[in-house]
Parts: sequence; C-alpha cells; structure tokens
Amino acid sequence: APTDPVDPTDPTDPVDPTEDPTEAPTNAPTQTPTEAPTQAPTEKPTEPPTEKPTEPPTEKPTEPPTEPDLSRLNGNQLSDYAIVYSDQDFDYSKRAAQFIQSEILSRTGLELPLVEDSAASSAKFEIVVGETSRAISSRLTPPTGCTQFAILAEETQIALEGEYFVIAAAAYYFIATYVPEDGYEATIPMGEKVYDPIVEKADNFIIMIGDGMGVNSTLLFDVMENNIAFGDGEDIFYGYYLPHQGLAKTRSTAVVTDSAAAGTALACGIKTKNGYVGQDKDHQEVESITELAGYMGMATAVMSTEVQTGATPAAFSAHADDRDMSGMIKTSQEQLQKAYGTIIDCGYDLYNESGIRSIENKVRTNLNTLGQNEKGFFMMYEEAYIDKHNHDNNKDKAFSAVVRFNQVIATVMEYAFYNPNTFVIITADHETGGLTMKNGTYAYTTTNHTGKDVPVFAYGYRSELFNGKTIDT
Repeated sequence: APTDPVDPTDPTDPVDPTEDPTEAPTNAPTQTPTEAPTQAPTEKPTEPPTEKPTEPPTEKPTEPPTEPDLSRLNGNQLSDYAIVYSDQDFDYSKRAAQFIQSEILSRTGLELPLVEDSAASSAKFEIVVGETSRAISSRLTPPTGCTQFAILAEETQIALEGEYFVIAAAAYYFIATYVPEDGYEATIPMGEKVYDPIVEKADNFIIMIGDGMGVNSTLLFDVMENNIAFGDGEDIFYGYYLPHQGLAKTRSTAVVTDSAAAGTALACGIKTKNGYVGQDKDHQEVESITELAGYMGMATAVMSTEVQTGATPAAFSAHADDRDMSGMIKTSQEQLQKAYGTIIDCGYDLYNESGIRSIENKVRTNLNTLGQNEKGFFMMYEEAYIDKHNHDNNKDKAFSAVVRFNQVIATVMEYAFYNPNTFVIITADHETGGLTMKNGTYAYTTTNHTGKDVPVFAYGYRSELFNGKTIDT
C-alpha cells in the first residue's frame, strides 16, 4: 500500500525588531560614582559551615527494566536465519524470498542473507522458500487446492511451498502472520499446515480478457504438445487455479457479437450494436468503468497485445461511432489521458522468451505504478491474438497466444497475492472459431465468431458471487 506523503513543517514568521537591543542608551549619567569607604567593616563575615555536604547514595540508581529480545523465531535468534530459495521455478520463489527479506528488514532492522538452493549456507537456521533440494522440501506435501500453500516448521528449518506464483501467497501469509509490525517474537506451530491466501476488501480491480477465448481454448493444454520455448504456464490454464468459476453470455444486439460491441458491454455494462465503441445502440456515449474509476480518483490503465485503437482497448478508453475510426478513437483516448492520467500501453505481439519477459516486466511496472494510488486502481489487460489465430483456424498459434496470456495471468496473480486487496476477473469477450472436440481432438467449425458462452474466473473479496453462475454481458 502506498505511503502517505509527509506533511511539510509549518513555517514560522520571522521576528522583525524595530530597535537594536544591543545599542547602548544615549542618556548615560556623567556623574562619577560615590567612592567606596576606606575603613574595612569590623564584623567578621559568616564562615561557611565545616560540615561536609551529604554524600550521594552509594547504591546504583534503579535501571529501567531490560526489554525482551523481540527478534526471535521459534525460540531462535532471528539473526541466525538465512532465506533459501528455489532457483528452478522461473523466479517466483526468488521474488518471494526477496519479499520476506525486505519485510523483515523493514520491521525488525535485520537483513537476513539470501541463499540460492544450489549454494551452501553457513546459517544455523533456514527459511526455505519454494520446492528446493533441501531435505525439508521432500517432507512437505504439496497442497491439492490450486491457490493453497503449505508451511512446515521443524527445529532448525521452516519451509514454505506453493505452486509457481502461489508461493507469493505463502510469503505474504508468513510475513503478515509471523512478523508483526511492532516487534518480532513468533512461534510457528511445529509440523505441516495448509493455508488459503489472505484476502482483504478490494481496492484494486483487474479484468483480463482473452479475445476469442472460448472454454475449449482454455482446455487445449490437455491435448497440445509441450513444445513452446517460453514460460512455465504450459500445463494448465491458470484461470483454473482461481477458486470461483462461471460462464458469461456474449451476444450484442445482434445474434453474434463483434469485439467492439463485446468490449463495450464489458467496459460500459450495456448491450450495443456491432462496431460501436463506448456508445449505446442509439449512438449515445456511455461512461466506461475506466472513466468511472478515474472520476473516483483511482489510477487507471488499459493494456493489450493489440494496438491501442483495437476494438477492446478502444472500448475501455474511448467513444467512437465505429471501431475503424482510429483518428476519432485516438482523440478520445487523449482526452481520457488528459482528464485522468490513464496509462494506455498496447502493442505487445511478442512470442519468444525475451519478449514474454518484457511483457511481464511491463505489466509489473504498470501495476506497481498504479498501486501507488491510495484510492486504488482499475486495469484492463487483453490478449488479442487468440482471436486472430482462431479466425485463421491456426490451433498451434492460438495455443501460443493462450500460453502467453497464461504468463501474464501468473504475473497479475502474483501481484494479487502480495496485495490481497486486489480483485481479479479473467474472461473473454466472445468465442472465435467454434473450437469443438471431435474424435479425441479439438477442431474448428468456423472462421468466425460464435454465440457460445465464455469462461469466467474470479479471485478476491466477494468473488464467490461468480461461482457457478452464468452472467449475461
């Protein structure tokens, strides 16, 4: 959470004297003083007492009571611990270990050493983060719930484990539960415990849209070969890690929606005609959630792998008579940026390892910038190329776009676990390609959009409202 700015000290009015106080008086007397008497006084002055003054007491003053040593964990000096992290899980554990180190330093003044799993540690005790080669990791049973994590406490080691980005939830729980702000003396129950992430009332809202991503697009992980050369999200669509899941209808005023009308429905909460951007069926402008959040003082951002005038980012940041009026869309977006400082950051069609990492880093940077706003934020992120490749019936490329989307989902969920006042929805604007299971494989039935329902995955405060429901967008 952002820190409140420090109030400047009120300036004090300078003194403005009218006279110089050091100046001598002008009317000094000219008369010489009376002469002192020449005869000494006959009376003897009083002698000082011969008695010695009372000696100070010899006993030592009472010392203030010694404060207890608050830097202890499970009865051990906290300074005797090192933080060991897995170096085999795409830096999720490294970031979790850095988070723990930073929070302990800020709360206790102690900077614990960070140690890679492959390196030896000279510390007496260890906090082990992620699935490492340390013996304690093999004794820790991975939790079965997708967002659940486990903590195992033994005499000399404490281990935290969670799948991929879920290790962030374990790190936050560890700090929030066992490292109080006012000093550190904590006991973690011995043995293994499984926990759910901490969730707080939402101030931050993130909607993630897979353009053209139907339910079967999210199930391609079951049948596609693991031959993609980037990322960790190649085994399961990460939406299924979220605890609450449902469906959404996507029809516009027509039977089958396009991306402009579908984006407007998601951004503005109304059904409209295909091609309209931020307008109702009568061509009247309708306030978007981005504008509403900006008006409320929240920070806002619109991100997409598509160009910024694409239908979905335009629906969240502009008003135009038609999705193809790029000049009108850009002008409208400039007005939004001027009014609310909205970040519009689009055009990231990158698929190699370095490209994916650059997208992740850009998302992290924008989230950290948005998170500085004390009133919270709203962000929309779109993966646009699932739709484009489904239009071409290119299943391999469509799957690559889903995996790329998966990596950004992991980045966003990692942020949400470190900032439990964050609400996340993952959905689609419509389905493209009519992807259907036939003879044990997924095959396309059209090159166009369809009216199929799309998946909804939700995480955060009150996200259970979406569980098992079908929403009409």
